[in-house]
Amino acid sequence: MADVLSVLRQYNIQKKEILVKEDKVLFGREFSWPKDVKTNYVVWGTGTEGRPREHYTLECVLFLLNNVHLSHPMYVRLAATENIPVVRRPDRKDLLAYLSGEASRSASIDRGAPAELGLQRSTPGKRAADPASAAAKKPRTEDGERVRLDKERWAARLQGHREGIVRPAQIRPLSETMSVEKIAAIKAKIMAKKRSTIKTDLGGPLAALKGRSFVDAEVDVTRDIVSRERGGRTRTTILQSTGKTFAEDIFAILESVEAREAGRAPEQPPAPKAAPVAPTLPTKQPTPAAYNRYVQERFKGKDTEGFTIDTMGTYHGMTLESVREGAAARETQTPAAQPVPRPVSQARPPPRQKKGSLTPIIIIPAAATSLITMLNAKDLLQDLTFVPSEEKKKQGCRRENETLIQRRKDQMQPRGTALSLTVPYRVVDQPLKLTPQDWDRVVAVFVHGPAWQFKGWPGLLPGGSPVDLFAKIKAFHLKYDQVPLDPNVQKWDVTVLELSYYKRHSDRRLFLSFWEALDRYMVRHKSHLRF
Repeated sequence: MADVLSVLRQYNIQKKEILVKEDKVLFGREFSWPKDVKTNYVVWGTGTEGRPREHYTLECVLFLLNNVHLSHPMYVRLAATENIPVVRRPDRKDLLAYLSGEASRSASIDRGAPAELGLQRSTPGKRAADPASAAAKKPRTEDGERVRLDKERWAARLQGHREGIVRPAQIRPLSETMSVEKIAAIKAKIMAKKRSTIKTDLGGPLAALKGRSFVDAEVDVTRDIVSRERGGRTRTTILQSTGKTFAEDIFAILESVEAREAGRAPEQPPAPKAAPVAPTLPTKQPTPAAYNRYVQERFKGKDTEGFTIDTMGTYHGMTLESVREGAAARETQTPAAQPVPRPVSQARPPPRQKKGSLTPIIIIPAAATSLITMLNAKDLLQDLTFVPSEEKKKQGCRRENETLIQRRKDQMQPRGTALSLTVPYRVVDQPLKLTPQDWDRVVAVFVHGPAWQFKGWPGLLPGGSPVDLFAKIKAFHLKYDQVPLDPNVQKWDVTVLELSYYKRHSDRRLFLSFWEALDRYMVRHKSHLRF
């Protein structure tokens, strides 16, 4: 029988029903185990350095599956209220990958652990068989004579099946078994049947094709298909104009624009000559055209129905104030009456109230053993180059209480051009001096390792754990790639930045990944700040 963890994985992948009834866990109608039964998944941190090996219980793993949508801090809180053991953070990702089917095996599964056998559930509606009926249903022992008869019967049936198979050696020519007259009669019968079948088919849907050749029928079908076709259009064919000439159309538009810029009416095409009129018929006098504002260029210097209209006037480049005053006021206006621009400092209205700062804050450790300190923070975060603190001390750099770095970033413009910007970030190592308004602007913290780094910070759990704090502030840990990871950092939600001890050319890529991770976090949680 399979172990409890394999059955739980199978039911979770196949989305089968798992019920919890009192102190038992029921897997459909097949198996059931107690809640406190131990699985073969080893708890992280046990079984090493002389510690006894511990295993997660079925209740603990099932509670994680039911609350996988919760973040780890919320899951830990809910498990504590339910008095259920929790799955530790280092085991969470690996265990969920195994139970969901993403991974087929796990290094934390103890293959040598004793398997806890579950109770097989009986199918509802069937009674357990009593000993008397079970004994009655046992198969009878066949005697030797009956077995021999059965073998002979099956051998005879197999031999008869083999005799019915036609082998290539048994195939003979038709002329050896039948006469020539009989073969000709069979051929005539087959041909007559074919001719009758063809006539029946032509009398159906193809009766209209009777007396016509196959080529004529294909022409009709092809003509019908072509009539339903729609011509494809590409970027080349769509620019080709049918029935128009480029020179006649485009040049006519250019001549009209040139005439309008020159202030004259465009030349009208000559009117076609009228047919000669008989001298006996009176000629009709042409009526003057009425003024139309859409073709006012034709009325330059002519009568505009008694109105003084400047047909060639324009308001291009004029302000609304000059249009309201009229042409007379514009002519009498002197250059001294033009408004004098004021300096920008005088044009801006004074601020009504002081607004809060929008500069993000980054907290770094105050420990001297940290790779990032106030001495080299600007080199790391602004210049993207790692310089040890000891080297900065030899250069005579003084330690400041806080520093302001200028991060350079490129911002894409609507037209596809990149605009280089500098965004300020405030870096501090004394977080206890921050005000409540400043804590709202804290976006990142570099974790050194010991938990005493967060002593006195707002938002800590009663035991001093900073788990809830990392849900509000993005946490990073900077270490050398050859140094083992701190145990506290392994348990916390911290992004680890591994720094090469010798390869300084890889520093830029490492700290660019830091800024990318911080930008993604600020877009989701600190979008009101300037970054």
